[in-house]
This record gives sequence, structure tokens and C-alpha cells, in this order.
Amino acid sequence: MNVSLENIDKVSALLTVKLEKEDYEARVEKALKDFRKKANMPGFRPGMVPMGLIKKQYGTAIKAEEVNKVLQEKVYEYLKDNKVNMLGEPLPNEEKQPAIDFAKDEAFEFVFDIALAPEFDVVLDTNDEIDYYTIDVNDELVERQVKMYAQRGGNYESVQEYTEGDMLKGLIAELDENNNVKEGGIQVENAVMMPTYMKNDEQKAIFANAKTNEVLVFNPSVAFDGNEAEIASLLKIEKDAVANVKGNFSFQVEEITHFVPGELNQELFDNIFGEGVVKSEEEFRGKIKSELEEQFVNDSNYKFLIDTREYLMKKIGKLEFPDAILKRIMLLNNQEKGEAFVAENYDRSIEELTWHLIKEKLVAANEIKVDNNDIMDMAKEVTRIQFAQYGMLNVPDDMLDNYAKEMLKRKDSVEQLVNRSVESKLAKALKDKVKLNNKTVSVEDFNKMFE
Repeated sequence: MNVSLENIDKVSALLTVKLEKEDYEARVEKALKDFRKKANMPGFRPGMVPMGLIKKQYGTAIKAEEVNKVLQEKVYEYLKDNKVNMLGEPLPNEEKQPAIDFAKDEAFEFVFDIALAPEFDVVLDTNDEIDYYTIDVNDELVERQVKMYAQRGGNYESVQEYTEGDMLKGLIAELDENNNVKEGGIQVENAVMMPTYMKNDEQKAIFANAKTNEVLVFNPSVAFDGNEAEIASLLKIEKDAVANVKGNFSFQVEEITHFVPGELNQELFDNIFGEGVVKSEEEFRGKIKSELEEQFVNDSNYKFLIDTREYLMKKIGKLEFPDAILKRIMLLNNQEKGEAFVAENYDRSIEELTWHLIKEKLVAANEIKVDNNDIMDMAKEVTRIQFAQYGMLNVPDDMLDNYAKEMLKRKDSVEQLVNRSVESKLAKALKDKVKLNNKTVSVEDFNKMFE
């Protein structure tokens, strides 16, 4: 056996593998014997088919399979031992690959095109200045969060007079052109409506200061600006029937429900952060502020890594790639989409590949490693953030563990968690190496950067 690599240029090479009979013969004989044990052919007991017959019918296919197994093993063994930084997979050379006849040949030669990663250096130090955005957790932001938690602890109570935001329940009846109840018209008992969400201000004003048992006349089509979904839901009709409903309706107010936010008391504090963690409104607001600041650090680090990527892509410049080979690999992986897909997406894939190679060097230079504990911690953090979006901050550890373990059962989730863990550690490491151009921004301005 002989394996050799010939560099065509800086980013492509020819890999040649020559196999002799002795390189694969023993494996073929073993495979034939194993196949014979399981072979089931008419006229012969299982395992008793003559070897000559096995070789005649299946020998060539088994030989081809074992030769390919040896070939794959030796190719990847060579690439690993010689630290060949290959991109994608080896591709059979379309010009120099000799014809192969597994039935007649005993010696084989395979020639592959190899895409090599470009050589470049990545250096980051205090001479490199990159923006770092800290989100300002101001009183307004804290107050917004306080109100959200108070909403969670609130309740509904019946009142006699409507105010903005209240919910109305009553009887809706379709009227004729004289504003009398239309015979055979639409009627809905216990209809629920919130005038606050009406699109038309004049229609909305009809319900201002409405009282129980009062009968009001309004036009649903005008009130909701012809929105099929909202009108159909209110009148309990099909969407395709909404176009025929243009007239007035009466609404007899039977019940007015007013939402009362929860009090900022110990019960609410314990419900949000756990029993006894905070004991006053001042501590409650302080805890909310610190939680938001901690949450925003992850967002700031994410933005920092995006800016670092952009900075390094410009600093390093355009790298040389073996375009012809990479396009073949891309087409091979997207055969159903065709060459048009490759032409449209190749430049973008090269941009992603460039950042991947840069990131690999940064990870190696900063000795960043991710173990099972890191992946589990990241799964918990992702789960914690998801719960926090619904105002659930005091999530028991066993619940976080269970959700995290479910995530780790899915291969795609594990890959994402590994990548997030690597990027989280990388952001922290790079922040200590470069000069940070610190900027404090509002959460609104920060979010606009991603639009």
C-alpha cells in the first residue's frame, strides 16, 4: 500500500492511494466466510453453500465493499497522521482516476481531489479596539418589569362602569336599517369584547363609561377595520361570511370585568424569587435590576462576538479557497437543488466557512474546551431564559434538570448547545484580550442593532 499527497497549489492537492492484493485479501476472505454462514440458497442448508458458489455470485460485490472500507480507513488515517487540514470530503479526480474493474483487477489506484484550508494567522490584543455595548437597566425598564409581575399576581373583579382596558360580556344582536333587531339576524349570547382593541376611535368612544344593563349600538366592521378574524370570532360566524356583515349591532352590557394588578407584597416577592429571597419593595426592585443586568450580559457578549467577527473578517481580508473543488462538494451535498443553488449560495457559504476557520484558530489559541458539564449548564441556562420570558424566574432546579435532559436527547440540540458554550467562553476570553470601546445604550437602541 502506498499513500501520497501532491500539492497542486496552496489550497488544493491530489491524494493518491495504491492498494495491493495483500492489503485487502484477508478482509475479503473473512467477509466471504461470514457471508457463507448466513447465506440461504435453494438446495443448500444454511451455512453449507459451497464457497465457490458464494465467490461466483457475491465475490465481486464483497471485494468492492472491503476494498472501499480499507480505502476509507487508510485515507483518513493518512490525513490525521499528517495533520492535513482538509475542507469537506475527498472527491474522486475526474481526469486522473484510472478505470476500476473489481472483477478482474487485483491492484487498485485511487486519485482524490483534496480541498485544503488556507493558511493565515489570527492575532488579537490591546491594539485591536472593538465596541462593547452595555444595556442600561434604568428605572423605567425596572418599572416595566415590576408591572409585568404585578399583572401575574392580579385578579379580575366585576364593576358597574367601564374604563379603558376592561372586558365586557353581553348580548350582541344584528340590527336592520332602522336600528331595530333584525329578524333572523345574528345574535350571540355571552359575547366577550374588549373595546380597547378596536381600531376605530369613534367606535371605541361609544363604550366610554358604559354601565351594566346599558344597550349600545356599534358597527363591528368599522370598529375592527374589516379584520375578518376578529369580526368572525366576535360574531361566531365563518370568515367568508364577514364580507356580508356591514351594518350596526346592539350590545347589551351584562357584565363588566376590571383587572386589578397584584399588590407588591411578600406573597408576590416569594412567588417570583422564592420564599424569603427579597423582603421589601426596595429589595424586589433591586433584585429585578440585577437579574436584568445579568441577562443582558449574555446579550452584550453575543453582540460583541458578532462585532468581533466583522472586525476580524475585515482585518484578515479575503482568503484563497479551492473554489472548483468546494463547489463540487456543495453540489454533491445539494444535488436536488442543482447548480443554480450553488451559484446563488456559494459566496455566503465561503463567508461562513471563513468565520468558522477564524473561530477554530481563536478557540485553539485560547485553549477553549467544552465538556459535558458545560453543555448541561448551557442547556439549563437556555431553559431558564425560556421560562424567564414568561415571567417565571423561580424555577425549581429539578425542573430545569428535566427540561435540560430532554434537550440533550436531540442531536441537533446538543450541537447547538456545544456551539453556544464555545462562543460564550470565546467571548469572555476575547474581552480580556482586546481594547473595549465601552458604550452604554438603552434596550430599545440595542434591539434596533439587530433589525
